[in-house]
Amino acid sequence: MKLLIEKEKHLMHLMDGEQAVFSCPVALGREPRGAKRREGDGRTPEGIYYICLIKEQGKYGRSLGLSYPGKTDAELAFSEGVIDLQAKNAIFSAWERQVRPPWGTALGGEIYIHEGGTASDWTQGCIALDEADMDRLFPHRENIAVVEILP
Repeated sequence: MKLLIEKEKHLMHLMDGEQAVFSCPVALGREPRGAKRREGDGRTPEGIYYICLIKEQGKYGRSLGLSYPGKTDAELAFSEGVIDLQAKNAIFSAWERQVRPPWGTALGGEIYIHEGGTASDWTQGCIALDEADMDRLFPHRENIAVVEILP
């Protein structure tokens, strides 16, 4: 299964092949336009990620941690001098092993899909759902292979 998030439309789709199992509205970071590039920029990442952490009860309820920063994020940040080679290599290594990447670099981290409501864009870069929509998504958490976030 795949999660497809369309930032511009503020929609998330749980996909089984080419078919949407369900769709729901989402709230994004307080700066919804553009891809996340730095810690604290308030933007939601764009790209391909995987679920690297599952919390039954986090700060905002049930949460699925995303593998941000990813390899593409790290490559760009390294080329711009934002992170060093050690940080880039650590991010690449995490991706190769499909584990949580370092969340303490200048790129930021701890990006989750979590509960908390969709009335406005209010997160620090996370993707927020209404509780009822998390009720539908959370049972599929182990079967989601890819999370794709589109602009």
